[in-house]
Amino acid sequence: MTIATPDLCDAYPDLVRVTIPTITRNFGGRENFGGQIVTIKCHEDNSLVKEQAGTDGRGKVMVVDGGGSLRRALLGDMIAENAVKNGWEGIIIYGCIRDAAVMATLDLGVQAMGTIPLKTEKRGLGDLNVPVMFAGVDFIPGEYVYADSNGVVVSREALEMPA
Repeated sequence: MTIATPDLCDAYPDLVRVTIPTITRNFGGRENFGGQIVTIKCHEDNSLVKEQAGTDGRGKVMVVDGGGSLRRALLGDMIAENAVKNGWEGIIIYGCIRDAAVMATLDLGVQAMGTIPLKTEKRGLGDLNVPVMFAGVDFIPGEYVYADSNGVVVSREALEMPA
């Protein structure tokens, strides 16, 4: 299914919340993606991102609140490849990624603020499935997120693309 966030906004104006434009951009090979939200709140430690990428992600999107840090990458090629293997629809990161050239070849939606070549230290810190807020929107575990090159929208319920 091709997701078009403008069409979702037009069809469901009372159901969607829209993020601040241009806070993230596409890096993954899948430019349109959506699914049920799984959240991670972490700062310069991607231990939980790595752990969750190894779980069943079919129909899910990982939303990672990295505090907007531009100092360390919360996602790299090996973790992203594992996410693809486990069926994740996409990953949205309020922070940075690395290995951008590889990300562009993977069947995974990846949106982030930017890139940096530095990895994180794995200290086992972070919170899983807690409400997070960035780009002007609350991301609640179990709700739904849809993303494309136009932006990111969130809904309390699954949305169907209008005909």
